[in-house]
Amino acid sequence: MKKQFILFVVAVLTTSPICLAQASPTKAGKSAAKETEIIDLEKSAWEAYKSKQADAYKKLLATDYCSVYAEGIKTLDREVADMEKTDLRDYSFADTKVVFPSADVAVMTYKVTMQETVAGQDASGTYNSASVWNKRGGKWLGVFHTEIKAQ
Repeated sequence: MKKQFILFVVAVLTTSPICLAQASPTKAGKSAAKETEIIDLEKSAWEAYKSKQADAYKKLLATDYCSVYAEGIKTLDREVADMEKTDLRDYSFADTKVVFPSADVAVMTYKVTMQETVAGQDASGTYNSASVWNKRGGKWLGVFHTEIKAQ
């Protein structure tokens, strides 16, 4: 599982040139708006999950969505099924960063502090998280998510 995740990260980093040049004011404004859009979509996914709104959650994610957690790799269907046994009471984001390796791909990294139980077991804590969003048919859809408990 770690090997698959590492291969994914290496593939993203090696195929996604990151420009370190200073952006023009016009591009900076557009970039900030795009970053805000991705952060808002991520928060919408968390809110839908917290509220157990499966249909709203599924509308934000691609049908080929997958996620990677310590307990395994999940499909969209499994994420939705696990929603029923999860009680996400509260969460907050910190250190959010969004990069755009291409015009139709956004990678968001952040720390999330949450209070939740999963199948009756406490899973609260701070997690290092990442999500990948892909623009398809003019709409941003979540295609990948991962989180691991911070130490």
